[in-house]
Amino acid sequence: MISQNSIAQVFETARVEEVIGDFVQLKKSGSNFKGLSPFSEERTPSFMVSPVKQIWKDFSTGKGGNAVTFLMEHEHFTYPEAIKYLAKKYNIEIEETERTDEEKEKANTRESLYLVSEYANDYFQKIMHKTDKGKAIGLSYFKERGFTDETIKKFQLGYALDEWQAFTDDALKNGYKIEFLEGTGLTIVKPEKHFDRFKGRVIFPIHSMSGRVLGFGGRILGNDKKAAKYLNSPESEIYHKSKVLYGLYFAKQTIAKEDNCYLVEGYTDVIQFYQRGITNVVSSSGTALTPEQIRLIKRLTNNITVLFDGDAAGMRASIRGIDLILEQGMNVRVCTFPDGEDPDSFSKNNTLQDVTDYLSDNSKDFIQFKASLLFEDTKNDPIKKAETIRDIVNSIAKIPDQIKKEVYIQECARIMDISESVLFSTLAQINKKESQDANKKYKQERKAFNVVKTEPKPTRKIDIQYELERKIIEILLIYGNKTEKFEDLVLKEDDVSGDLILEPVVHEARVFEKIYLDLQEDEMQFSDANFKMLYYSIIDKLNQDVDFSTKTFMQELKPEIAPMVTGILMDDEKYALHDWERNNIIPKEKEHTIPQLVSQTILSLRCFLIDQKVAAFKDETLKENSDSKSIMEDVKDYLGLKMLLSRKLGKVVGG
Repeated sequence: MISQNSIAQVFETARVEEVIGDFVQLKKSGSNFKGLSPFSEERTPSFMVSPVKQIWKDFSTGKGGNAVTFLMEHEHFTYPEAIKYLAKKYNIEIEETERTDEEKEKANTRESLYLVSEYANDYFQKIMHKTDKGKAIGLSYFKERGFTDETIKKFQLGYALDEWQAFTDDALKNGYKIEFLEGTGLTIVKPEKHFDRFKGRVIFPIHSMSGRVLGFGGRILGNDKKAAKYLNSPESEIYHKSKVLYGLYFAKQTIAKEDNCYLVEGYTDVIQFYQRGITNVVSSSGTALTPEQIRLIKRLTNNITVLFDGDAAGMRASIRGIDLILEQGMNVRVCTFPDGEDPDSFSKNNTLQDVTDYLSDNSKDFIQFKASLLFEDTKNDPIKKAETIRDIVNSIAKIPDQIKKEVYIQECARIMDISESVLFSTLAQINKKESQDANKKYKQERKAFNVVKTEPKPTRKIDIQYELERKIIEILLIYGNKTEKFEDLVLKEDDVSGDLILEPVVHEARVFEKIYLDLQEDEMQFSDANFKMLYYSIIDKLNQDVDFSTKTFMQELKPEIAPMVTGILMDDEKYALHDWERNNIIPKEKEHTIPQLVSQTILSLRCFLIDQKVAAFKDETLKENSDSKSIMEDVKDYLGLKMLLSRKLGKVVGG
């Protein structure tokens, strides 16, 4: 268990915009930050982070909370894991008691797989650094590749002994179960025996965006032609290779800072580049690039530079990846290295300045790259040239942004010496065919199922009491501690006419005191259980703490309540997503009318409750043996009160 002092220190130190900034590219928007949702596929930002309130809200999915809840949602951390992650990030020492055997037993399958992976990571490093075989074989290999001790330690490189069961036996001896060793793919289990997947290989641990070990890549060191040179962990509950990029954990901050990501092919390409000083680099780990991997990068930047070695055949095979990047609406450039060189060797044999200069001078726009690569095949063959141009236009067709499409068409016309009108016509044909194919597919899918005619859904009825109760919670959270001058309207007899009039009486009070006393007057109870719990919790906190803050209050909330509170606090911030001010639409600031807002909300709620009460009385008169006369007198009293409250509400709203 983590001590409360440690938890409080983590919450006090952690900045939500810094934590989320490690995973999502955030841009300043007034006093807040906005970005693309990491929980859904979108092209228009609907994700808001408030540094003042220290909370975030994703308007596309409804999720929200503080720094801890973000890690729990995004990285699937448990609460203790999120606290430990933040403690590590901010160099806070955690105080905790040792987990009991019973607590270990209760850990779920997913967590058990993570624990096994972490154990394996430590084991492989220990073998390489602490054993003679590890030093002689594994460590010497990495040294020969030119990796420094600092780099080897940073990337947590290791070595698996060339023995059939060395790792598995050690893990079992230390209490790790065979089903979880098999679940991670570290151990291959057969009916008659089990053995280590990575035996005799140097190990590259593969981390999640937050630094958790998901799986491993292993390179064989012998000359066994039957064995694969590189071997990755199989798919598991925690490792999905199509959704992971090697090195992203180490590169994410520089990618966001430099607003560019270098994409290479292998593990050593990433490590060598990083060691040379270019740290915004990731790898697809030898697998074909996927849309999920591209979207991981897109959270941090819209710019990708793909780095290829000098092998033309390999480059052609990788062109599809460029089209996938374009489909995601990203900007892509390509840089190729001289024949016989790859990112690993080139960065190893050149200075940082030489490498950065080379990347700057030789990075081409994707059209220039495709044209130069494919043009070699065309020579003076007009048919092949036409195919090359169509290939380039096919790539341009995948770009979602219309302005970019037009710019690229103009660039293609210039490079390939062909008229723009012909290219625009070709682009239109491609788009038309894609649209026809999509419609055809849709019709086929419809035929495959029985189409059932459904009645239109009824319009959702607004729950007025729910909305008013929600507004009261919002006012308490945002303005509860403020002291304001409230104008109460008191019913008095006019000295001249003798008529009853509403006379204003001004008094000063804290907002929460005003709300509490007014609601107590009617002995009003919240109908929503969550709002009721929040109401009394907030009132209690405000009574006890003059320095009440929503940040502190959020720390103590149950995880299931936090998104609701975040939604209430961030409701107004969603308007900033649309840049209304840039269009000369200025939302009214609530701070200027807090007393009016409080009075209007309470009076509206009181009027609504009276209507409910009157409706209940009317139902009562329909029952047998009801005292209709007494009930009608009550109704008359309530209607008189409703008339008075409505007069007050009219004055509050109208001024």
